[in-house]
Amino acid sequence: MKYSLNTKIINSIESPESAIILCHGYGGDGNDISIVANYWKNFLPKTIFLCPDAPEICKVNPSGFQWFDLMDQTPEETLAKSLVAENKLNKFINEVIQQNKININKIALVGFSQGCMISLQTSLKRKDKISCVIGYSGKIINQEHLDKNIASKPEIYLMHGDIDQVVPLDNFLASKEFFINKNIKINTKIFQNCEHRIPTEGLSIGLEFLKKNL
Repeated sequence: MKYSLNTKIINSIESPESAIILCHGYGGDGNDISIVANYWKNFLPKTIFLCPDAPEICKVNPSGFQWFDLMDQTPEETLAKSLVAENKLNKFINEVIQQNKININKIALVGFSQGCMISLQTSLKRKDKISCVIGYSGKIINQEHLDKNIASKPEIYLMHGDIDQVVPLDNFLASKEFFINKNIKINTKIFQNCEHRIPTEGLSIGLEFLKKNL
């Protein structure tokens, strides 16, 4: 199957019942995040896992990719560039639905760091509600913009390390408060003595959440 984003596919089966799209972090690629898919695939045998490369070459790490530029940007510039990435991710989601003949309510987004940011923004702005979103070590890109554009409310699980120096914990707490204030049901978990990464416990929690919602 051909997709608009270069994609590593895990558990490629003829007629999947559900699909999980995994969005990597800034400077990473689909191969990086596929480690998560490989951990989950045996527990979700009727699910296809798609790990796309973000659409742009990363300015800081040219061997990796970025969903949008993060360097020396004003909040307005960051938002504008994230909207371009959002459109590309939406196109990819639509391709996954069409090519695999999967209902939108059997689609999950999983994102790490910048991948979490674009997953949250994209999923909540879609009029057709995806099943759920798991966000590791991320944040809401622009709360004011998202506040004005919420179109659906998928199930959300946010997880974060308490000593994350890349995306500090305050971002997680602000995102949690935003969702609570918008009456959006979320699950949250803070990992103790955890930096900017996905711990094994986070993989286990994520798996149970996906099994429940897909």
